[in-house]
Amino acid sequence: MEDKRQFNIVAVGQSGRLSFEAVLLAASLRATNPDFTGRLLIAVPQAGPLWPDDPAIQDPDILALLAAFGAEIIPFENRIFGASYPYGNKIECLSALPDEPFLFLDTDTVFTGPLASIGFDFAKPSASMKREGTWPVLELYGPGYTEVWRALYDRFGLDFESSLDTSQPDEYWNRYLYFNAGWFFHQSPQQFGSRFAEYARAIRDETPPELICQPLSPWLDQIALPLVVHSFGGGRPGEALAGLDGDVTCHWRTMPLFYARESDRAVEVVEQVLAPNPIKKVLKEYLPFKKMVYQGKGRDVRALFDRNDLPRREQQIRNKIKREGLWVR
Repeated sequence: MEDKRQFNIVAVGQSGRLSFEAVLLAASLRATNPDFTGRLLIAVPQAGPLWPDDPAIQDPDILALLAAFGAEIIPFENRIFGASYPYGNKIECLSALPDEPFLFLDTDTVFTGPLASIGFDFAKPSASMKREGTWPVLELYGPGYTEVWRALYDRFGLDFESSLDTSQPDEYWNRYLYFNAGWFFHQSPQQFGSRFAEYARAIRDETPPELICQPLSPWLDQIALPLVVHSFGGGRPGEALAGLDGDVTCHWRTMPLFYARESDRAVEVVEQVLAPNPIKKVLKEYLPFKKMVYQGKGRDVRALFDRNDLPRREQQIRNKIKREGLWVR
C-alpha cells in the first residue's frame, strides 16, 4: 500500500569528506524536488569520549551552504560506536530524530528525480539492494551462508525461512536477505534505531559461535540491517521503490566510480548543482570534487567505460581507473 505521509530525510554529516558530500546532497534535493515538504536533517555527531577529535562540522562556509539549501543540523551523541566504527553513526543518529516517518540516505547520494514517484510503505521498512556479496566471507571448512545467517535469525528470535529468496540457489549469497545500508526507511526512527542499536551491539559484543571467524568491520551495520528490517515485517524493495538507486536517487560512493558507471542524468545534476560560484568556491576545497568535476577529469574517467557493458565487479572498475592515474578519494 502506498504511503503518502510527509516524511523527513536524514543523512550523517561531520567534519571533512561528509560535510562536502552533504552540500551536494542538499543542493540536488532542492534542485530536483523543490516541492518536497519534509525536513532535510543532517545528523552530526558531537564531541565526546568515543571521539579523539571533535567530529562536528566546523566550517562556517559549509554550514552556511547547508542552511541556504534548507538543511537542519541535528546533533547527536555516540554512546556505542564513535570513532572505532564510524558507520555506527547511521544507527545512533536515529535516536535524535523526531519520531516521524524517515528516509535515511548515505551522504554520498545525489537526487536526480521526483521523490513523489516513490511508493513508500513506511510501516514495512526496506533498504538498498545496490550491493555485492561482501558478507559473510566463507572459509573453506567454516560455516556456509545458511548456517551463518540462521544463527543470527535464531539469536534474535526471528523466522529465518521467510527471509529467503527461494528463486535463488541454496548457498548463493543472493538467496539471503542482505542490503547496502545506503538507504533505508521506516515509520519510527525511535523504534527502528533502538532495535538497530540493540542488534548491532549484540552481534559485536556477544558474537554467535558461527560468526567467530567472520569480519564484523566494516560490515556490522549491513549484518544487522536485514535482521531489523525483517523484524518489523519489511523485506526486499519491490517495484514501487525502484526509483531509489534508479531514476530518483543515485548512491555515487566515490567520484571516480560515479563518473565510470552512473547515468547521464546523474552526471548532469551533479555538474549543474555544483557549478554556481558560491558553491564552487567552497566545494573545490574537496579534492575529488576539484579534480573530477571542476577540472573535468571525471569526463576522462567516463570515456574509459561503456555504461552498457561495465565490468561485473567493482574492483575491476577501480583498477582500470587507477591504472590511468585518475583515482581520487
